[in-house]
Amino acid sequence: MDAEAQESFREFVANRSPALLKTAVLLSGGDRHAGEDLLQNALIKAAGRWHRIDEPEAYVRQILYRQQISRWRLKRRGRELSVAEPPEPGTDGDAASADAELRLLMRGALARLTARQRTMLVLRYFEDLPEAEVARILGCSVGTVRSTTHRSLARLRALAPELRSLGRSEAERRPSGDYSPVEVRS
Repeated sequence: MDAEAQESFREFVANRSPALLKTAVLLSGGDRHAGEDLLQNALIKAAGRWHRIDEPEAYVRQILYRQQISRWRLKRRGRELSVAEPPEPGTDGDAASADAELRLLMRGALARLTARQRTMLVLRYFEDLPEAEVARILGCSVGTVRSTTHRSLARLRALAPELRSLGRSEAERRPSGDYSPVEVRS
């Protein structure tokens, strides 16, 4: 790798590593160390082909997804999640505590999904990729993406029922109490 390409690679790593690490950690079920390993391996592979890569971030993300698929095939499951530090403190104690609880709840629920289910959810909802793109990346049909995503969300809701009320207003969470019949006109 020449000096210009080396500088370009270093700049890419410095600027994009935090975002890529978030994706790698989510893909590895919340295990930060496994996510770091996943990202490091992807960056090593990208460095070897750096001068031929047109879109570096897309290329590295593709490597991340494919490496995670390879890890599925190894069937290394049942690993324990160890956390070195407690969640970071925030300025507003209650909000920060609630955010930390939500992150831990989500991490625990995601870790209990299969690697395939977790990857589908990460690609669809964290990476916000369309179904066709997820299907292309994972080498499956759009129907497989839809059905796996649907089953994954159902399992996630079953594992963490507290997540059901997210995104709904307080009024929507409470039953209305109005049980009068509704007239339907045709």
